[in-house]
Amino acid sequence: MKSRTDAELAHELAEAERQAWEALARYKFMMFGYWAAIWVHLNRIGRFKRPSPWKALVTAARAHLALIAIRSASEPTPAPLLEDAA
Repeated sequence: MKSRTDAELAHELAEAERQAWEALARYKFMMFGYWAAIWVHLNRIGRFKRPSPWKALVTAARAHLALIAIRSASEPTPAPLLEDAA
């Protein structure tokens, strides 16, 4: 049977996740980071071992970064504006 503390931590964990999603939905990226960090901390100290609710979001961001890298590698490098006067 779980203790009252475990139940309280589980409630706080759910609240931190809700707050993080709400912040992200409002383009409040710093607040998203704050609440996501709270969620990670509570997940660790509560030993819940729940998977990150933002895994799909992180995977999408990594895929987007790879796409940007591919695009920038295929674009020509711009010529320097000034020649060395040496």
